[in-house]
Amino acid sequence: MRNFPASLLERVEAAIYLTAGYVLAFAAAVLLGYAVWEALHVFTAGDLGQAVIHLLDRVLLALMIAEIIYTVARFSREGSLEPEPFLVIGVIASVRRMLVITAESASGIDIGNPHYQAVLLELALLILGIPLFALAIRLIRRR
Repeated sequence: MRNFPASLLERVEAAIYLTAGYVLAFAAAVLLGYAVWEALHVFTAGDLGQAVIHLLDRVLLALMIAEIIYTVARFSREGSLEPEPFLVIGVIASVRRMLVITAESASGIDIGNPHYQAVLLELALLILGIPLFALAIRLIRRR
């Protein structure tokens, strides 16, 4: 017979993961609904570009949450944590950040401005990071 305190802790751990997964699923659903509602309001105000960028930003955030939900569900089912879902989240987060940066920096470009140079550096790091995430995913899948 298994050790009762250890078994109880395992059940509590599983309950915590399941609860977190349900909370994340609810949050993602609310986020998507609110994003559509916000995008419609921005669109009706006449700024189609901003509406699309904002909607895309929120949808990518929801995809990140979905990947976290997948990771939580897989951990509660198998009891082990795999690095691949976190790498996928890294790719999505990098693309999302690149979109936000480029949308915010689309006007008022001044190459001499230190803030703009910092933005360019951040974009360069994100551009380098995405292939590294992809390479790591590929290496993990080969294993």
